[in-house]
Amino acid sequence: MESSSTTRRQATRQKLYEAAVTLIAEKGFSATTVDEIAERAGVAKGTVYYNFKSKTELFEELLRHGVGLLTASLRSAAEDTEERGGSRVEALDAMIRAGLIFIDRYPAFTQLYVAEMWRTNRAWQSTLLVVRQEAVAVVEGVLREGVKNGELSEEIDVQLTAAALVGMVLVAALDWQAFQPERSIDDVHSALSFLLHGRVSGR
Repeated sequence: MESSSTTRRQATRQKLYEAAVTLIAEKGFSATTVDEIAERAGVAKGTVYYNFKSKTELFEELLRHGVGLLTASLRSAAEDTEERGGSRVEALDAMIRAGLIFIDRYPAFTQLYVAEMWRTNRAWQSTLLVVRQEAVAVVEGVLREGVKNGELSEEIDVQLTAAALVGMVLVAALDWQAFQPERSIDDVHSALSFLLHGRVSGR
């Protein structure tokens, strides 16, 4: 069982992650100070440095934490589908929905993650590539199973298709939140589900 000090430290880190992600999404990484993060989190500045050596380390761990949550939700959706005997396409559909729910819950983190994906020469670039690959690998695994059991075409490029599915969900969800916020999750999921099932051509 976790000790109360470990639980307390995790709660503090969670507060710091939430403060950092909203501030950095609002102002950018460079313009955000440790003082502001501490103030937004409701903790002393020293608490930030007790938990993280620097603002860069805090941001790196924030990326790891956030993408870890996304990966876990994708994996859970795939496993739940498998447990109830669903197909691999149904698992992918459930993962799309899980991704949308995650993005709806953590919009500032998602904006930050997508923005950072395209920046170069950042201290956390290697961390970002590793955690991105962990998320995409969950989708790759389901695609490979689908190819293996004959449910999906052997001609699909598993790596590129997995990256495309993750990218589709991220970008479509950000567009939904920024430009079409009146739509429901069901609405957005339904549109992406059509793409997954290849029904856009009208066949």
